[in-house]
Amino acid sequence: MEVKINPVRKIEGQIKVPGDKSISHRAMFFSSLAEDTVEVEGVLQTEDTMATLNCLSELGVKYEENASKLIIKGSGLRGFEEPDNILNAGSSEITASLLTGLLAGQPFYATVTGNNSLRERHMKSITEPLQQMGAFISGRCESVLLPLSIRGFDLLPINHDLPVPSSQVKSALLTAALYSRGISEIIDPYNTRDHTERMLQHLGADIRKMGKHHITLKSPVRLRGERILIPGDISAAAHFILAASLAPHGELHIAEVGINPTRSGIIDVLNMMGADISVLNEREHNCEPVADLLVKGGAGLRGVEVSGEIIPRVIDEIPIITVAALFADGDTIIKGDNKVRFEESVRFQTIVGELQKMGASIQKLPDGIIINGNAKLKGCGCNSHGDPGIAMALATAALFMEEESFIDGAEAVDNLFPHYFEVMNGLAS
Repeated sequence: MEVKINPVRKIEGQIKVPGDKSISHRAMFFSSLAEDTVEVEGVLQTEDTMATLNCLSELGVKYEENASKLIIKGSGLRGFEEPDNILNAGSSEITASLLTGLLAGQPFYATVTGNNSLRERHMKSITEPLQQMGAFISGRCESVLLPLSIRGFDLLPINHDLPVPSSQVKSALLTAALYSRGISEIIDPYNTRDHTERMLQHLGADIRKMGKHHITLKSPVRLRGERILIPGDISAAAHFILAASLAPHGELHIAEVGINPTRSGIIDVLNMMGADISVLNEREHNCEPVADLLVKGGAGLRGVEVSGEIIPRVIDEIPIITVAALFADGDTIIKGDNKVRFEESVRFQTIVGELQKMGASIQKLPDGIIINGNAKLKGCGCNSHGDPGIAMALATAALFMEEESFIDGAEAVDNLFPHYFEVMNGLAS
């Protein structure tokens, strides 16, 4: 699907973005481990999140849909059934990761696969520690690539330092640790997103954070049913925040947005660049911080350096930060480190290539990039390459050019924000 984006002068109105994708996966997944029924409200319903729900259904999990609520009938840690079919995670890395951790503790055999892209992602950082805990896992390339066949056991507790900044690895290991006896310890030096820890705490697990990087989980555990309210996705909201900031006029109110500190770095970066973003009515839903955001237009942005500890907190928002930098006064530098090499990722190279079609000037550094501000961008035809974040970032950039632009593959946004273009068109003038 191709969409046309026309330039705008004003972004104004009130919106509520769809439920957080990362929390939606975890809410469905860990609710199924509870010992009674859990009511989940606000689940993001996309291809990726439905892959999680479908895989849980294959494992015997029962659920009902009631308006905007999902009623999941948990049956405890041991209530899963051996699946008749191969479990297909589609394109969802978190689905595959959580399933691998879960199946490592089950007394039956199962196989997990995914689409072509997911089958090329290395799983060694998950499978190796799970094997050390006692699980039997076999797969392609010495059990590094999907499909993975898993035969679970009663697991040993784990003491593990995360070798890479990955919340998926951490979540898989914490899931497996529920099936051990004793205290598991995970050191997360990167402070990756902590939705799994917060969800387990909400459901009654004895999970604690000792200091800044040290997580402990005591098992065995009984998870209890609770109501879960999914906050709005900060990654989806980021594109509206930037659009409202760049517009010469207008004011945008975004309700019920998750502001988890491991995810809200985009607000800090844009405020540092000079955006006018107010965080209002802070509260908590199921151990997750939530707030309303008020964004005022007309504040000129300036170039900044984005590096150090904030990088893991904005790793998914690097494309939209790059767009912000194009309209800023002066240059913006974004630097990774030896573990976070975002500039080498296919996703980052894709957004840079598409923005360069528009006239962006971006130079590569040994450990990052320089984005030249005050760019004279021109309307053109771009492609999302099937990535919702790239589609939305390109659409945001196109709003502030002198002529119209076209984005091919725009349907990719449906995996993060269904009806995104209709919502944006309702705010723009």
